[in-house]
Amino acid sequence: MNKTEESKSTFDSQAFLATLNTRPGVYQMYDSAGQILYVGKARNLKNRVSSYFRASAVGTKTLALVARIQRVEVTVTNSETEALLLEQSLIKQQRPPYNILLRDDKSYPYIFISDKDTYPAVRFHRGAKRAKGRYFGPFPSGGAVRESLNLLQKLFRTRQCEDSFFSNRSRPCLQYQIKRCTAPCVGLIDPEQYQNDIRHTQMFLEGRNKTIMSELAQQMDDASLALDFEQAAELRDQITALRKVQEQQYVDGQGGDADILGCAMGSGAVCIHALFVRGGRIIGSKVYHPKVSVEESVDEILSAFIAQFYLSSVREIPQELITTVELSDTECLEQALSDKSTRKVAIKHRVRGDRAGWQRLAQTNAEQQLSSHLASKQNIYNRFIALQELLELDTPIQRMECFDISHSSGEATVASCVVFDGNGPLTSDYRHFNIEDITGGDDYAAMHQALHRRYTRLKKGEGKMPDLLVIDGGKGQVTQAMEVLEELQVNEVLVIGIAKGPTRKAGFEVLVAGDTGKETVIKSDSPALHLLQHIRDEAHRFAITGHRARRGKARKKSLLEDIPGVGAKRRRELLKYFGSAKEIENASIEEITKVSTISRTLAQTIYATLHPDS
Repeated sequence: MNKTEESKSTFDSQAFLATLNTRPGVYQMYDSAGQILYVGKARNLKNRVSSYFRASAVGTKTLALVARIQRVEVTVTNSETEALLLEQSLIKQQRPPYNILLRDDKSYPYIFISDKDTYPAVRFHRGAKRAKGRYFGPFPSGGAVRESLNLLQKLFRTRQCEDSFFSNRSRPCLQYQIKRCTAPCVGLIDPEQYQNDIRHTQMFLEGRNKTIMSELAQQMDDASLALDFEQAAELRDQITALRKVQEQQYVDGQGGDADILGCAMGSGAVCIHALFVRGGRIIGSKVYHPKVSVEESVDEILSAFIAQFYLSSVREIPQELITTVELSDTECLEQALSDKSTRKVAIKHRVRGDRAGWQRLAQTNAEQQLSSHLASKQNIYNRFIALQELLELDTPIQRMECFDISHSSGEATVASCVVFDGNGPLTSDYRHFNIEDITGGDDYAAMHQALHRRYTRLKKGEGKMPDLLVIDGGKGQVTQAMEVLEELQVNEVLVIGIAKGPTRKAGFEVLVAGDTGKETVIKSDSPALHLLQHIRDEAHRFAITGHRARRGKARKKSLLEDIPGVGAKRRRELLKYFGSAKEIENASIEEITKVSTISRTLAQTIYATLHPDS
């Protein structure tokens, strides 16, 4: 909190906190102009609101919020669930700037099949469910519905036209000519046969593909026995098309509806990837980049996202929500979601089988989407400009390098050098340095050696000099960089260090100037800090990758030989099953147990030995 912000705040927090009780409820924070800043819910109002005004253990984002508070209003509720529902209603109405905010608040589309028509249509639907019939979905987007409708036309040839068009036909339309419809409008298919196609369409949307194929196979055999070879050929083609669709399904579960939420955060950004499963089959996904202010952990972000996503909008709530981490508000959220949907809703994070596969898929996609978001040219450009302004440079930064060190208790020390330019990470210029002849665990000596080797080569013209050198570390590491550059007479490179603050949490980093040693704390929402976090995190990741590769190369053979319970026969079985020691190291515990001679307990021992840092 800076002095200007602090001087504006005249809120007497001590007097206000003395009036609070320990009941559940909602609190609303306002600034001097009477504008809403933040809405929150609490199981215990006194404890929760007091946490904002502690002298320590408060994040920089929370400090920025507290500096603007002039008034706090509370509403006591009968339960935490009531508080959660009220909180989401207020967030939706007032859009407070410090709450997690979602821009997309429209309802999801469905596929609708009427149950009153002789020849019902299969149609796109969005909005209130007033018409009588079956609604399948929700789908993540209109495009996903149209893609599914196109597929259904090819497979089952049911009509998708409007009733006014259907009732005024005197001859078949083009859809019949291209074999996308059976022309019920002019009676070229009897109602019973058409209803059978509708039934198969519904079964397909429910994920019952195997049952459909069994029925079609039986119908094909019956047609063959009846010498109706043309009908048998059509059914054969339909089975083939259905089998191809089934093979193309990425994940096909055992049934049930669930939404799976993966969450990744880093370098000042957050990505939530939602997978939508209906009838045991993934029907689509959607990516969200919520604006996050006070929420600082994946648990908090997902809790806030779920509450606003499902409780503050007209969306269908599935029977099950699967998250990648355990939520502290699970019971409260489950109760609120169950109340709204009028049936039991479960939130789980420990799942097996298909659900574990969906969970991994959602998390992987969240991480990849976050990387793509961070690497977007406009995002990178804005961050480079912000860093240039922060460092008060006259010319733009064209190229920057960052160094980090990785080792295990001094063993297999590796330094990484990653390079960013105006397009983001320049992976072709990344380098690893195997550090030799130093005292194990001496990070200063390791940094000195890596920098000396790197800039000796650059001095000789074996690469491009950066405009900015970023060191992952504090004054000690930055001093090593300055000594190396001075020794090599490299004067055109600006040096800064990015050190973790006292809490060692993201958003509390300290910037260390190489020339003066001056330390500066950057605002946690600064694009410049996000760029430095990004390159620092990438250097850290690349250093760990190099270290593990070097350590694994030295250890692998001896590790397999030294694992208790793994003799020559089991080593042969492992190598025979996986093909190489590298594949054994990459295998999960579940995969290792698939080797016939390996029990789960032994698999856990093997995994732990090959992954000592996990």
